[in-house]
Amino acid sequence: MRLNYPVIFPLNQLTYVGEDDSEFFRQIHGRRFNALSSRYMLPADEEEVRRSELQHKTIQFLFNGKNYVGPIAEVLKQKEGQERCRVLDLGTGGVFWEPRDELVTGNYNLFYRAIDLADEFPSAEVIGVDLAPIQPREVPANCTFELCDLDQFYLPYPSEHFDVIHARFMHTGIENYPRFLHEIARMLRPGGLVILIEPDTEPIADEKSASHFTRSGQPSGMRGWFTLWETYRRCLRDKGIDVNIPPELSNLVASTGAFDRIVSQEGNIPIGFWPKDPVALSIGQLAWMNYDIMLPAMKPLFLSAGMRDWEAKKLIEEAHQDLYYPLVRASSRLHIVHAIKKVRHP
Repeated sequence: MRLNYPVIFPLNQLTYVGEDDSEFFRQIHGRRFNALSSRYMLPADEEEVRRSELQHKTIQFLFNGKNYVGPIAEVLKQKEGQERCRVLDLGTGGVFWEPRDELVTGNYNLFYRAIDLADEFPSAEVIGVDLAPIQPREVPANCTFELCDLDQFYLPYPSEHFDVIHARFMHTGIENYPRFLHEIARMLRPGGLVILIEPDTEPIADEKSASHFTRSGQPSGMRGWFTLWETYRRCLRDKGIDVNIPPELSNLVASTGAFDRIVSQEGNIPIGFWPKDPVALSIGQLAWMNYDIMLPAMKPLFLSAGMRDWEAKKLIEEAHQDLYYPLVRASSRLHIVHAIKKVRHP
């Protein structure tokens, strides 16, 4: 069991997080944020950890109960004479404890994607990286957590060191995402697997995107919802974020020239209680709860961008109105890419 875990700063300077982790957080407009990055502007507090768990469960439903896509089992299969396989989970997120058979055993079940991977592949070394120490301190022996701002030109990890690199929901904290992909390619060994999952920030109503409604001049039926996401995207652009990264993931991976066997998928995520299919309904309910928590979490970003408090409050309230009382079928889109790093032949 590891009780402390390292913080990696530029130039590979190391320190360790002890019991007092307050220096790694800062308060912004009443919410707790990470102290390593000013670009990523979603909180790092209990509510946001709960939302992260809802996202994780949504992904599990989408992936038929698994925590990942792609040939991870094949890549991590231990080969004779090969050193221990390594997994790097970027933007690993937080966790909370949830009852499991509480009335019978009093035990608790820990839902966490890095820990899940470490448990599923006990022969592999799993490293989870995030901006804030919101992870458990007691973890499996083959799982470690590190703090690092990944919005850097050079990432402080060795070349050709990892067998699998997984990056989920990262693009809103990375200014130069193409460079980020080049760093991932550098850190992967030949034959290694990269898995990228990014949500589209463009809202969808009745299977039509915001761009469609803008071109056609038709009303979306969710004015408050669409206005909020338009504002959010503008705030991200002001912070140097390219909001068009998610739909371009496959092209960006291909443009590195480092990968083949590139597989691109789209996951359409219903929001709310309108789906008839039981699995889609479960996904829609989880997505609804996710956004119910996410909308107020955007307020510090809006205020930091210069919006007045009453304006931010009104924006969020009107989006919540559309979420609670929808007139149309809301959904979102998830972009998923996995690829294998090319093997050099002599």
